Amino acid sequence: MIIETPYKNGDTISLKLASGEEIVARLVEENNNNIVVKKPMVLIMQQESLGLAPFMFSVDPQGKFTINASTVNCIAKTQTEIAKQYTAQTSGLAL
Repeated sequence: MIIETPYKNGDTISLKLASGEEIVARLVEENNNNIVVKKPMVLIMQQESLGLAPFMFSVDPQGKFTINASTVNCIAKTQTEIAKQYTAQTSGLAL
């Protein structure tokens, strides 16, 4: 049996929204009402693989975003390979 470590502030997390979108972001803080993240990216299907695109195009992607917790169906720590892709895309560092 695999025991997963829970996510914490600063981790790369994945959120599944009630709208069906899946977001990958860095967790800033979480409480009963809101989840605050930074650098959110939406998961998209490309021709042969998954990709990441900006969650919102009309705002500073470096800012903090507050998501109403009632709109989130699920939240978990992001899979390692996708977390590496997210870090490379949001920081410019190749891992």
